[in-house]
Amino acid sequence: MRGQEQGGHNELGGTVHGPAVQAQTVYGGIHIQSPPAAAQPPHPPWQLPPAARITDRTAELGLLERHRLRSGSAGHGDHAGLGGHASLGDRLGQGGHTLVAVSGLGGVGKTALTLAWLHALRPHFPDGQLYADLGAQSPGGPADPGEVIGRFLRALGVPAAQVPAGLAERAALYRSLTAGRRLVVLLDDAASAAQVRRLLPGGRSVTAVTSRWRMPGLTVDGCHSVRLEPLGVDEAVELLAATLSDDRVADQPEQARALVELCAGLPLAVRVAGARLASRPRRGITTMVRALTEEHDRLEELAIDGDHNVRATLDLTYQELPPDAARLYRLLGLHPGTEFSDAVAVAVLAEPGPSAGAEPGPGAGPGPGPSAPAAPATAASSSHASRALSLLDLLHDANLLTDADAHEDRHRFHDLVRLHAAAKAAQDESPWARAAALRRIADHYLATATRAERIVDPQHRTMARDHGAGPVLTEDFGEGTEAALDWQERELPNLMAVIRRARTAFPTVGWQLADALWPLFLRRKFYEEWRAAHQEGLAAAEDLGDTAAQCRMLTSGGVGELGMGCHERALEMFERAARQFRADGNALGHARTLNYRGLAHQRLGRLDEAARYFTRAAEALPGVGDVRAGGLGRLNLADVALARSRPTEAARHAAAAHTTLRAANDTYNAARAAVLLGRAHLARGEPDLAEAELTPALIALRAMSAAYETARALHALAELAEHRGTPAPARALYGEALTLYAEAGRATSPDARAAETRLNALATPPPQ
Repeated sequence: MRGQEQGGHNELGGTVHGPAVQAQTVYGGIHIQSPPAAAQPPHPPWQLPPAARITDRTAELGLLERHRLRSGSAGHGDHAGLGGHASLGDRLGQGGHTLVAVSGLGGVGKTALTLAWLHALRPHFPDGQLYADLGAQSPGGPADPGEVIGRFLRALGVPAAQVPAGLAERAALYRSLTAGRRLVVLLDDAASAAQVRRLLPGGRSVTAVTSRWRMPGLTVDGCHSVRLEPLGVDEAVELLAATLSDDRVADQPEQARALVELCAGLPLAVRVAGARLASRPRRGITTMVRALTEEHDRLEELAIDGDHNVRATLDLTYQELPPDAARLYRLLGLHPGTEFSDAVAVAVLAEPGPSAGAEPGPGAGPGPGPSAPAAPATAASSSHASRALSLLDLLHDANLLTDADAHEDRHRFHDLVRLHAAAKAAQDESPWARAAALRRIADHYLATATRAERIVDPQHRTMARDHGAGPVLTEDFGEGTEAALDWQERELPNLMAVIRRARTAFPTVGWQLADALWPLFLRRKFYEEWRAAHQEGLAAAEDLGDTAAQCRMLTSGGVGELGMGCHERALEMFERAARQFRADGNALGHARTLNYRGLAHQRLGRLDEAARYFTRAAEALPGVGDVRAGGLGRLNLADVALARSRPTEAARHAAAAHTTLRAANDTYNAARAAVLLGRAHLARGEPDLAEAELTPALIALRAMSAAYETARALHALAELAEHRGTPAPARALYGEALTLYAEAGRATSPDARAAETRLNALATPPPQ
């Protein structure tokens, strides 16, 4: 029957369709199972940025397509590429992976060419398009391959909780998941072959890499190299004419040729020069040629990686911007990340109040110290937001900004343009003004992340937030827990960039932003970022000498280490926090570490030691003012008692915990206590009492999207169904529990293995 379900059958003539096993003698049982299908996302990811206009790159496009056909990564139903006929060798080679690296000067059009090619492949590669900016020119340094693979895995349908913690495991899962898919992958602005190699998919995919550098190291991976040269004069003139959309090029052909020669044939420079002329319909090309020639002679002070022609063109464009637009341009050049939303532009232009607007004297910083009151977070006025968005449109019209996403209001600089904007900020803004603008950007992220934190986890004890002079503007991300988490996840690369930058600029933001990301890390398991954020936050707190912040980074970071399976490391962090609390005379903080240390011992299998810590927590915490945390100690004691097969003791602790946590309005942990109480009743042979606890707990946990704890409730209800002799409901409940264990990243946990064992036992028919 299993073969029939998979499409296999035997014909009377002896032909076998589907999986088959041939053997002379068989001993024991036979188990035949098809490999599980890879999880598919609800919708294929289509992440490529919009394609820009390119001019006369026919030869390069043809070369890219020939490389694809020779590599054999023809897509579904595609045996001759984008036209023409494949050779016999092409057809025999189909099924391979195409890897091409496009290199050339900054501004030469590497990304535009590659996007034009890859967008044309979309009908032939139906499983999606993945895109990553690898940040070779990013102010924050090249992107971490582990973070990029994590984003790819989530785009391909892997729940965040199931993304492995380590880079090697992530890369292995990524290759496995892509092995049977037809994908297009663009790795833009790569820094090195080593950075790229981890990001190569499996299967019949096409991967394109862009970089200013040739990458001979990728040759061993079967890479085809394409060097992109500047446009010829005629082609550059054609691009200029298309940008202007009027008759000036036709009326002034010699001046047009002189202009594109000054742009050195770089499409970026030609487009920017054309955009400037397009904004002045009555200006002749000769005027632009004269101005660019004069600017070209003044390059030594401010060159952009040797691309003097681009720098000269950008200088002229910058000089033509209205003052407000020019200011937004240079202030956005301070943004630590590679892309940003409308809200960042609104925030960076926000002006401080009259008392805060004056530039401070020597030695003053851009914002208050750790003990200063925080500026209140607020939303921007409609007039201020409208002004900022209009200025963004001007920067797009001048070709200084491009769209970062086809579906959202997000923007990015070309890497040369970002460098130019940052250089203009250094030249035209005072050090105080630059620091204040950067602080407004950081405060925007901190305030919005903190708002999301309070929505998702109101029980989390949010520490004080310290902002600069303000105003501090938050972003509207919608309503509800999922919207808040989605905002934190979408902005995570920017939030991490701010945390790294904050170490030297404003250390308080570093640890406070790491603290605000607690609910995202806890719910969606971004373990690598969890560790990195808390390491940066701890270093910042140490620089400040803020021991309370250090302890927060140690305890929150230690919970992340527990999630990664680094139990000894977590215990060391909790012990260090306990020593610091004791040295500071902080009895409450020290008592709170008891639960953390107990959890580490529990994960290490030291149940007796764990029980001692939890007992101390349950007894000490109410006396120092934290009754709720004392209830958590009782909850943990119930869990340990069940593991030690002491159901009566477990029931006593769970009931006490449930009462305390309900009184503290901690719905989540009260439901956890109810699950433990239900399991204790079941172990005592009290099924009706067990059901009375488990059913409402399951309803509460489902409403909170708490996958792991919901799985534990389902698991207990499955055991209850078995106890009552109803195997069909038990099988369904075990199956749902296993699905949720996997979603929570606990597919290999003892709980999940126990559920799988019971499900397999129920699925096996009893012997006759």
